[in-house]
Amino acid sequence: MNISTQAVKKGASQTVVGLIFGCYAVSNLIGSLILGRYIVHIGAKFMLIVGLFVSSFCTILFGLLDRVPAGPAFISLCFIVRSIDAVGFAAAMTSTFAMTAKIFPNNVATVLGSLEMFTGLGLILGPPVGGWFYQSFGYEVPFMLLGCFLFIMVPFNIYVLPTIEADPSQDSFFRLLTHVKIVLICYVIFTLSAGLGFLDATLSLFAMEEFDLSPGYVGLIMLGLSLPYCLASPLLGYFTDKYPSTRSWFMVIGGIATATGFCLLGPLPFLHIPSQLWLLILMLGVIGFSLGMTAIPTFPEIIAHAYEHGFEEGLSTLGMVSGLFGAVWSLGMFYGPVVGGLITQHLCFEWAAAVQGGLAFLAAFLLAIYYLCQPPKQQRILDSNQHTDESTPLLID
Repeated sequence: MNISTQAVKKGASQTVVGLIFGCYAVSNLIGSLILGRYIVHIGAKFMLIVGLFVSSFCTILFGLLDRVPAGPAFISLCFIVRSIDAVGFAAAMTSTFAMTAKIFPNNVATVLGSLEMFTGLGLILGPPVGGWFYQSFGYEVPFMLLGCFLFIMVPFNIYVLPTIEADPSQDSFFRLLTHVKIVLICYVIFTLSAGLGFLDATLSLFAMEEFDLSPGYVGLIMLGLSLPYCLASPLLGYFTDKYPSTRSWFMVIGGIATATGFCLLGPLPFLHIPSQLWLLILMLGVIGFSLGMTAIPTFPEIIAHAYEHGFEEGLSTLGMVSGLFGAVWSLGMFYGPVVGGLITQHLCFEWAAAVQGGLAFLAAFLLAIYYLCQPPKQQRILDSNQHTDESTPLLID
């Protein structure tokens, strides 16, 4: 919808535009941690409904910002609306993940994989549909339509979703982060979102300059990333639910594949491989599939590890895990565009992509070392317990 161009027209510098986008990630991070901790006190269903309402209202407001006079007033309102929208999004996503795990305890990865399929559809359809509305009807209409669609989901969710009652827990984020495995998985999540944020900020400009492509063709190239992710996510979720012991090595193998994709995306200068369009599209496909392979197991794996180490099986723990996931994801989405953009500016896209690949490889390497250092007997017990949890209904909360 060309938000950056609109902001520049209103007197915002490129640095300020970057900060406007960055404040969304920071507000999302803070909101995810706070809302995840107090989801039981607020209520998961209420949090989801309020989050959707706030996000829909802010989306509509953002579409009206072009009527605000240029200068400090416009910039200030951009920061305010984006920050509030981020908190609303954090509320909706934190409660969605927690309710999903509570309602479908034996099929968490399957359901999340299905949800990610619709995320992929949004990535596929959003740019061309939004771009068409922007070109045909102007800046306001795409935001109005999206905001109204979100608002329609409010009464729908009030009617469909169950109310989940739960007691507060004494556990905290700090206790979660005392476990090495959870810290390593959080780093995996960080590398995933940082990679996506980096591509979102830099890939289109690189493709247009390197291959002399129009923005329309760049949008088609991005299908190479989102389409494999969209198609693979539900299948990967089903497989990792059916065979829980594969989750750990899915994350390791997916991380290595992601690292390979980023290193060959440019490709790396010292490889002396010429940059070719078919190689770029192929590596985007590899990254899209491997991101799904790595991302889908992370959430259920953290939940399983928390339950195995004495965390209360209920909404309170699920809310904290959801909040932690959202916070780490937001941190990566802030880091990726900012640091990736700086490296691209001072070196080149090829080296910046290689740095993202290095982060993914380091995550896979550390996770592999952790799993290999576990005693075999303990590993078999954990796998057996996970399989039992996946195949036996939960009788008590």
